[in-house]
This record gives sequence, structure tokens and C-alpha cells, in this order.
Amino acid sequence: MKILAKIKKEWFILGMMAAIALAVFTPNLGKTDGILHLDVVTSVGIALVFFLHGLGLSPQAIKAGLSNWKLHIYVQLATFAAYPLLWVIFGNQFLAFMPAPLAFGFCYLFSLPSTVSSSVTMTSVGKGNVPGAIFNASLSSIIGVFITPALVEAFMGLQGADMNFWEAVLDIGKLLLIPMIAGQLLRPYLVAWMTRHKAIVGKLDKYVIILIVYNAFCDSMINQIWTQFSPSLLVLSIVVCVVVLIVMVHGIQWGARLCGFSMPDEVTAIFCGSKKTLAAGIPMAKVIFASDPNLGMILLPIMLYHPLQIFYCAIIANRYAAKATDTDKVATAS
Repeated sequence: MKILAKIKKEWFILGMMAAIALAVFTPNLGKTDGILHLDVVTSVGIALVFFLHGLGLSPQAIKAGLSNWKLHIYVQLATFAAYPLLWVIFGNQFLAFMPAPLAFGFCYLFSLPSTVSSSVTMTSVGKGNVPGAIFNASLSSIIGVFITPALVEAFMGLQGADMNFWEAVLDIGKLLLIPMIAGQLLRPYLVAWMTRHKAIVGKLDKYVIILIVYNAFCDSMINQIWTQFSPSLLVLSIVVCVVVLIVMVHGIQWGARLCGFSMPDEVTAIFCGSKKTLAAGIPMAKVIFASDPNLGMILLPIMLYHPLQIFYCAIIANRYAAKATDTDKVATAS
């Protein structure tokens, strides 16, 4: 009974582990454009999650989230200043201990903007400031269109990319803002229904994350990033990714507490400030590095970092959710 109770409590983490194991044996099933079309399914799931957030958020909460300038500055500095600072400090060490294309791949990783969908979804799971997360994740993607090529050029001496600004804005709007606005408009009619089904609705974002993990690891298996490089080089890359991820997540967490952020804002700062985008990173790389024969090695760090960040941040989000639930229980009891 204790084992069953533990499984029930930790179903989210166990579900992610099962998704990874399943991806190893069935990569064609869950890959992007595969049989299950998980890229489409997860996009629909994310849109549904944000529609439900639109239903659940009061206009006052949205206004408060968007006006939190202290949080916005902190998140953007974490993404576009703290990460690049790693290359400024340790760039020579990267170049000394690994092939130059791989080292520059980490430089490129540090220069990328944050993710949009998974950052906001993780914030939702962790009971963070969702309006603030939507604003920051979207702003990061827009700013990254200009800053990422500029950082790459400054650090690596390469030409910047001619990115489609309005296409990026429209993609973000279609995925996040339009569903949330629709939820807001329908809030007077559906908020009572949402309250009645709170138990089911509250788990939807976790189901979506499990599917995102499965899709990400299926893509990594299809792209054979685990077999294209020597074992020692692959292990070194994984270790560096894990160390960078842990240092940045907990460094941002420490800084948020130092700044006196509330718990919801701390959650938002961690998940929007520590993430790096694979979805925008690969297309940008193909433009920035053009026909570079070392493109595969340059992309290796972000391809490793992406599933690792989803898995680790999901664990952190689950802990924040449990903490928020305990806090709510204490407040209700008192």
C-alpha cells in the first residue's frame, strides 16, 4: 500500500521516466511528424492549457503580472546576460578541453532565448505567476531574434541572421495569447464549469509536459545524437549540460530570493530564466551557420540541454506545486 501511495504521489515524475524509456524503443512513434504527430498534439495541448488559464485568471491578476517590471528585468538579464557571462568567463576552458565546433555550440546555447511553451507550462505546474511567465517567455523570443545573432557575432565572429520578426510574433500569439484571450472572453460563462472540474483541469498541464518529454527524446533518438560522437565527447557534453543547468536553475532561484520575490514570481523567474529554446534554436542555427559542415556538433549542446532542462525543471515544478498545496492546506486550516 505504501508503494502504491508513493506511485500515486509521484506519478508525474514516473510518467516522465516512462516517456523517456518508451522513446528509446519507439522513437518513430513519438517523433515530430511521426505517426502520433506529437508536435501537433502538444501544440493543441499547450493552447488548451492557456485557454484554461484564461478562464481561471482574473483581469486583476493579469494586470499585476504584466506590470511586474522587477521580475521582467530579472528574467531577461538571466537569459541574455547571466548565460553569456558563462562564455565570457569559461570560454577559453571550453576551447581547451573540447573541439572548437562543440565549444562554440555551448556558446550558441548560452546565447539563445528562452522557450515559450514549456517555460509557461512549467510555471503553471509550479503554481507560479503565469501572466508574468507568458510576458517574459514571449518577450525573450522576440528579443532573441536580435540579441542571439548579435551575441554569436560578438563571441564567434559570425554574421548575424536575418530573422522574420513578425513571423515569430505571430507564432507566439497563436500558441499562447489567442487561447488565453479566448479564455478571458469566455470566463463569465465557463468559470463555474472549470471550478467544478478543477481536479481534472489541474492535471492537464502535467499530461502535456509528459508528451513534450516523449516527443523531445524521440527526436533526439531519431537524430542519433547519442551515437554520432565518441562516448567520451558525448559524456563530457552531457556532464557540462547538467552542471550548467543545475548552476543556472539554483543560481536564479538564489537570486530571486535575494531580490525578495514572492513564491509565484520565484517560480516564474526560474522557469523563464533558465530555459533555452530548441524550437527556435535549430532554425536560427541553420541561418547563422549556413552550410557549416560542423553544424551537427554545434547543435549538440542544445539538443542535449533541451530534454535535460524539461526533465529537471519538471521535477522542480512538481516540488513547488507540492509546497503550494501544503501552504494552501495550512491557510485553509487556520
